Amino acid sequence: MSILTKRKEVIENYHGTEIKDPYRWLEHPEDPEVQQWVDEQNSHTQNFIATFSEREHVKAKLMETWNFPKYSVPQKEGDYFYFHKNDGLQNQSVFYRTTDLNADDLEVILDPNTMNDEGTAAITNLAFTKDGKRLAYGISLNGSDWQDIKVRNLETGEDEGDLIQFCKFSSIAWNKEGTGFYYNRFPDPSTVPADEQSFYNKVYWHELGKPQDDDILIYEDPDNKEFSFNPIFSDDYRYLLLNIWKGTENKSRIYYKDLEAGGEFVHLFGKGDGEYSFIGNEDRTFYFVTNVDAPKEKIIAVDLDNPSKEHWVDIIPEREDVLSFGKIVNNQFVVSYLHNAHDELKIYDMNGKHVTDLPLQGYISLTGLTGKKEDETMFIGYTSYLAPNSIARYSFEKSELTEVFQQNSKFDTEGFETTQIFYPSKDGTKIPMFLTHKKGLVLNGENPVVLYGYGGFNVSLTPSFSPALRMWMEEGGVYAVANLRGGGEFGEEWYKAGTLERKQNVFDDFIAAAEWLIANNYTNSGKLAIMGGSNGGLLVATCITQRPDLYGAAICQVPVTDMLRYHKFTVGRYWVTDYGNAEANAEDFEFMIKYSPLHNVKEGVEYPPTLITTADTDDRVVPAHAMKFAATMQEAHKGDNPILLRVEKNAGHGLGKPTVKIIDELTDVYSFLFKTLGLN
Repeated sequence: MSILTKRKEVIENYHGTEIKDPYRWLEHPEDPEVQQWVDEQNSHTQNFIATFSEREHVKAKLMETWNFPKYSVPQKEGDYFYFHKNDGLQNQSVFYRTTDLNADDLEVILDPNTMNDEGTAAITNLAFTKDGKRLAYGISLNGSDWQDIKVRNLETGEDEGDLIQFCKFSSIAWNKEGTGFYYNRFPDPSTVPADEQSFYNKVYWHELGKPQDDDILIYEDPDNKEFSFNPIFSDDYRYLLLNIWKGTENKSRIYYKDLEAGGEFVHLFGKGDGEYSFIGNEDRTFYFVTNVDAPKEKIIAVDLDNPSKEHWVDIIPEREDVLSFGKIVNNQFVVSYLHNAHDELKIYDMNGKHVTDLPLQGYISLTGLTGKKEDETMFIGYTSYLAPNSIARYSFEKSELTEVFQQNSKFDTEGFETTQIFYPSKDGTKIPMFLTHKKGLVLNGENPVVLYGYGGFNVSLTPSFSPALRMWMEEGGVYAVANLRGGGEFGEEWYKAGTLERKQNVFDDFIAAAEWLIANNYTNSGKLAIMGGSNGGLLVATCITQRPDLYGAAICQVPVTDMLRYHKFTVGRYWVTDYGNAEANAEDFEFMIKYSPLHNVKEGVEYPPTLITTADTDDRVVPAHAMKFAATMQEAHKGDNPILLRVEKNAGHGLGKPTVKIIDELTDVYSFLFKTLGLN
């Protein structure tokens, strides 16, 4: 039995159309009435999940599967290698250093597990001085995007007294001498209205040892309050660059300042024509990855004395695959390409001549790559649907790749397989989908399947390992990932085909994936679960309102569901370039109201069993989206299928979530799936 939520009359006019919003009161999470409602919803959800007798078995299996060492890609600073490591079930990974990667004796640099009792402190930003003697690092609490920046003296092991506040999506750029750094921040949230807290980003200079109040304003643009800035130093520390961006649009502007010559910032290029990512320089020749006149991206050389487009030199021209990453190591370009939604790594000389391909076989994703311009080696992290992160060292001199931290041997890769198929969407567009499962899968239409998708913000879904999904597959399940339009898998056109008035393409692609899995006897609608988070939560919420008959269960994680008001909350205004603005633009309202999940729940429809998850301190996708959607579905739904809401306490959008909370949530998610899909 669902909870019926109190309605309060709120009616708003959008371009001549009246829209009811009876659960707007749930937008105020600090209200005691809302908190009581959340407690009732959580209790209702736990009561249902408790009826699954195997819940504790699921949790034990998850803990067993999760319990293996996890490493980040090492980076060399001075005489030391620095990396994160989690022994297995620690709430947060610890940041270590060592002079010998084969040694067992590691020196702890930062241990967020000791920074608060709840295990919700997370390291969010790391920036070393050139001499490797100091480290600026960010700390986030309870999953918040807000972070404080501190400085650790790596010779003494103690923090300096510096404290930088009001930072979100910030960059840190130390000067050559290590006496201070440039950074970007927002105004003190207590000094501006709630809906202005993510506006008026500014760049400051902080001198080590001085209070933040003494920091010097370096750059602002009050006429463009939505702009944000990332300060970056050139390789030779002569030039300070500003990468200027607005929201999530795939466009940027580049300014630079010659610190030796002095003077003001100079506009180099970019006024909404495309994206520019600085990757290095040689004197006054700057190198960028850009999508200008290259939807699948290329690397260009720009002479500061002749920076106009007609003087650009294409060092690595656009090719059929998407250039997703570029870096200069050992005075060579290391470039990752997306080939049909998985990564391939190539090396070119500084003139753009192909040198070699790195032998990373199969459907893999690059998880990290470290190395400096002058380094003779680099470190590479890569993963797949079958195996967790592996770390390798590449020697440029020997053209040799050797393992540093190997994949954990507890995971059988021989008994499982990943294949890729292409299926037609509603309009005939071919969409790729990865399928991972035990070998010898029988296509009898009875296999339990989790279908996952995202489809937005130019984000590419590439192969990645999940202990929880390994458990699912060991129990006979299939994991399917559809690479929908709106992502970045095939470049700018693929991305734009899933935005604004074309957003319905994303939902059509996902629905077509479900239909293909059923038509090809992988599963049936009663054994098919759909899953997605954030923008993927919007995907799941929309698809259950458009095709409620197609799924046996839905996991809707930290979703965006109120497309008429999303831009009013925290960083929602960043998403206008993907979604539109229904309040400001009548044309946007017309296409957004057609799919907005909150406004398309229909009375008397039998919806599939649905678990909606959120977190009470999520300041990226506020919990009101999930809460209002749950209340609306619970009221309108016909039948006995459970419509449940799970609200995590003292957690955010996912950043820094402690392992204990991750496992608890996944225990509930998979217990819900096993129960509602009729599995043991």
